[in-house]
Amino acid sequence: MVTLAEVAQHAGVSASTVSYVLSGKRSISAGTRLRVERSIQELGYHPNAGARALASSRSNIIALMIPLRTDMYVPVMMEIAIAVATTARVHGYDVLLLTGEEGPDAMRRVTGSGLADAMILMDVELDDERLPLLRETDQPSVLIGLPADTTGLTCVDLDFGATGALCAEHLALLGHRDIAVIGEAPAVYERHTGFAERTLDGLRSRSRELGLRVLHRPCEGGYDAMAVTLARILDERPGTTGFVVQNESAVEPLLALLRQQGRAVPEDMSVIAICPDQVAVQASVRLTSVAIPAQEMGRQAVEQLIAKLDGHGKDEVILLAPELTVRASTGPAAS
Repeated sequence: MVTLAEVAQHAGVSASTVSYVLSGKRSISAGTRLRVERSIQELGYHPNAGARALASSRSNIIALMIPLRTDMYVPVMMEIAIAVATTARVHGYDVLLLTGEEGPDAMRRVTGSGLADAMILMDVELDDERLPLLRETDQPSVLIGLPADTTGLTCVDLDFGATGALCAEHLALLGHRDIAVIGEAPAVYERHTGFAERTLDGLRSRSRELGLRVLHRPCEGGYDAMAVTLARILDERPGTTGFVVQNESAVEPLLALLRQQGRAVPEDMSVIAICPDQVAVQASVRLTSVAIPAQEMGRQAVEQLIAKLDGHGKDEVILLAPELTVRASTGPAAS
């Protein structure tokens, strides 16, 4: 391994000068800094992580807390996590992944031990039990998600309220008047998970303005659960002609069940999904959908966190505007 002393000799400077270039603790002339950086690159020098942490009081690690629950669509969570990891690496940070459901206990372990310089929280609930501790600590943090009270927090998320409203507007424009929302598993709503609650609020509010009747039914996903949910919807609202699906595992079972019942999509029933583009385009009917911008959410969260670590970040809420892509699954309401 190349040592700091070898870098100093190659650049023709003292070892302390190399150390100052690496730490940024003292002002170094542009010419000297350039010589040192060239020597570092040519020799392939990598500072010892432990020594660097001691010298700078930083670990150069970001903790990412993702409670991986069975009722969540894991591919989206992992796509966000990958975006966080790759963006963090660009800035010289590694990511510590916390996947348990320990909540505040895991946060205390990380903040108390100095394992990480900052933290990103996912799967945010409206009244998240992690937030009081987050507000008490000086450690920079960003939420991918939106709680009920965002005071003193930095949050990045898709604007799920606007997403729900956009779905209602699209179906109303096509002449639909009775629509059903097939939602996430019941446990997601019982936890008051932010994205699910905000989608429903936005859709209901806009539907009232547009004169739509809305029926919401959570669904575990899978064929059997979807069969029960669809039967209940059509029994309670036989005039339903439009569906909004916010549950990736329910998409294909719904399409299969409609086919079995002789209900054509989109001639008899229109379906909008809130899901990744990959799910929408690979379904048996190419779905009109609002995409989940997972990569952008992860990237934005890290950029906000780096700004805080560099001392010029601020608490703010960044909501990404939803985009609805019309494909083959929506059409005019059947008369």
